[in-house]
Amino acid sequence: MKKKLLIVDDENGIRILLMEVFSSEGYETYQASNGKLALEIVRNVSPDLVLLDMKIPGMDGLDILKHIKSIDASIKVIMMTAYGELDMIKEATDLGAIMHFTKPFDIDELRQAVNQQLRTPNNNSYAVGS
Repeated sequence: MKKKLLIVDDENGIRILLMEVFSSEGYETYQASNGKLALEIVRNVSPDLVLLDMKIPGMDGLDILKHIKSIDASIKVIMMTAYGELDMIKEATDLGAIMHFTKPFDIDELRQAVNQQLRTPNNNSYAVGS
């Protein structure tokens, strides 16, 4: 079964780029341009990982993160920010974000981080007792 990835960013270009990158990696990708849509997708699809922009008009990344974790605490969240606000990054980590990337990010580093999170050894099936 394909792993599901949700990309939440108000910048259309970033969403399109990340959708292309992660679709070609074999993930089922979803996108949202705002918090309301993101939370609707989280409820309906239950993604394995969310790439979440810190600065989104309306509901900011920290609010969206809180809501995601209240819906399903097991969903992994990687924050993306164009701002190096250490207090917000620390708060995001305290709220359960597993890591963050500062924009402009290296797409290969982000791709590797997502692959590392979604392709962990416990997803492989091994014969027991062989």
